[in-house]
Amino acid sequence: MTDTKDGPSYGFDTLQIHAGARPDPATGARQTPIYQTTAYVFRDADHAAALFNLQEVGFIYSRLTNPTVAVLQERLATLEGGVGAVCCSSGHAAQIMALFPLMSPGKNIVASTRLYGGTVTQFSQTIKRFGWSAKFVDFDDLDAVRDAIDDDTRAVFGEAIANPGGYIMDVRAIADIADAAGLPLIIDNTTATPYLCRPIEQGATLVVHSTTKYLTGNGTVTGGAVIDSGKFDWSASDKFPSLSAPEPAYHGLKFHETFGPLAYTFHGIAIGLRDLGMTMNPQAAHYTLMGIETLSLRMERHVENAVKIAKWLEDDPRVDFVTYAGLESSPYYERTKTVCPRGAGALFTFAVKGGYEACVKLVDSLEIFSHVANLGDTRSLIIHSASTTHRQLTPEQQAAAGAAPNVVRVSIGIEDADDLIADLDRALSRAVG
Repeated sequence: MTDTKDGPSYGFDTLQIHAGARPDPATGARQTPIYQTTAYVFRDADHAAALFNLQEVGFIYSRLTNPTVAVLQERLATLEGGVGAVCCSSGHAAQIMALFPLMSPGKNIVASTRLYGGTVTQFSQTIKRFGWSAKFVDFDDLDAVRDAIDDDTRAVFGEAIANPGGYIMDVRAIADIADAAGLPLIIDNTTATPYLCRPIEQGATLVVHSTTKYLTGNGTVTGGAVIDSGKFDWSASDKFPSLSAPEPAYHGLKFHETFGPLAYTFHGIAIGLRDLGMTMNPQAAHYTLMGIETLSLRMERHVENAVKIAKWLEDDPRVDFVTYAGLESSPYYERTKTVCPRGAGALFTFAVKGGYEACVKLVDSLEIFSHVANLGDTRSLIIHSASTTHRQLTPEQQAAAGAAPNVVRVSIGIEDADDLIADLDRALSRAVG
């Protein structure tokens, strides 16, 4: 099932269960099977040649394509409103996969300062080994974003709901700047999910996910995805030769000329997965497909609990501030109504009176909240970012990312909200008094 202009218009709750899935033709199995195989038998020599020449779509080898993963790719593309998707081994892999067709040595990206600490490290340190670089800019300062773009910029990158602070990005405003510069806008939609935010409808070119988080929702497997809007003209300039110029590995085939709106997706499989090998395994895809079936139900409870707990924390004298955009006191409250109309998510930070030591004591005193380096689980999670996920950053980078030493990050789960409040109350008493 797909949601197309020519067919029925299905609601999100229907698509999250049915999109991309069909009964197994061999057995009639209703749930998508786990196709645990490395390779696929060709019908004949001509069939094999057509697959390798990209003249026919099909399965060759599971580093490239797998039937279970293919269902997940179609479902994610449908939920995000894109034309295609490529799944891979993790959210970090998805970010490299997203940039790979766009970049070359000497080129840069303009990235938000409000990003997950691991992403900041990947962009500020690791991508230098490819000869790429990143310029970090406060995306609330639109003039600064415009000024940061130069002739060597190849993409603009931000998070719809920023990790860890839960800040809401003005996707449309940044998309307009990227469009004016002839650049793709890449949005990490991990924290929002397509249920809360649809970046492509707001102008994004590409959407990336760590499927490890809310999409799977149960903390069992890692994975990532890149979803293509299909709307960017890769041949409008000479900035993206991987997509517009002849590809030597395929006898001079031009991806954009040949595949049109699906050029980026085909490149991600035929070049990206072929050569980088950041493959999602079929069992991980299966777990994620099962998780997505309840995505809307979970996100509604996540948001409901987050609002209640954030309000309670805001009124607590042991807390200096709460960054949740769903609070009327937040500077992002009004923006949330247009960027994330179904709610501000369930990830935010709060500052504990007593600073670093009080934060550490708080984390160690909780019973229901789990102290883990993850988010988006059904369980409520907490972490002190300055001593863990963001410890590689400078103090200035920590502050810019919303991970100062006196701040803890919470990912609110779907437990009873009153039980979570009681757990926080007891832990704050031990940490602060």
